[in-house]
Amino acid sequence: MSDKTTVQFEKVISLCREVFRKKQHDYGSAWRVLRTSSLTDQIYIKANRIRSIQTKGHQKVEEGIVSEFIGIVNYSVMALIQLEKGVAEEADLDEKTARQLYDKTIYAARDLMMDKNHDYGEAWRNMRVSSLDDIILMKLLRIKQIEDHKGKTLVSEGLDANYYDIINYALFALIKLTIEENNG
Repeated sequence: MSDKTTVQFEKVISLCREVFRKKQHDYGSAWRVLRTSSLTDQIYIKANRIRSIQTKGHQKVEEGIVSEFIGIVNYSVMALIQLEKGVAEEADLDEKTARQLYDKTIYAARDLMMDKNHDYGEAWRNMRVSSLDDIILMKLLRIKQIEDHKGKTLVSEGLDANYYDIINYALFALIKLTIEENNG
């Protein structure tokens, strides 16, 4: 992975982490009661809204595409934490622990992206943001199918691999929307 990609990835991770930190402060870890299927649906709502805005060419709610991709990243991190820790009956994580789990998960996603980016030669740079969103939607439909099969697959990657891919596609979109559009 190029130094440029590393720097850009860190910038968008910081953006997502800051939103997570602020929401963790405001709401605590209330998200810990959500089953992964509920988190999948939250991610789907955000990805579908992005597609709707892209298709219609305008929006009526002020919150834009960038904030939706940030939400996709953060809900996917939460889903991976839920897969690892299990669903809680109450908000059971303090802010420090939640941030540590967030960082562990987001950097595992980054490390996966670095490996794949090496093999694919940064092909994502030639992709459209709309294609990145379409791939996220496809991954979500795959996740729903796996969830319907109680997590069992015959030859496919599991839930965690799909959530990691969603994080990385959303981070690629954020790089394109926040950094590359500003020539950074």
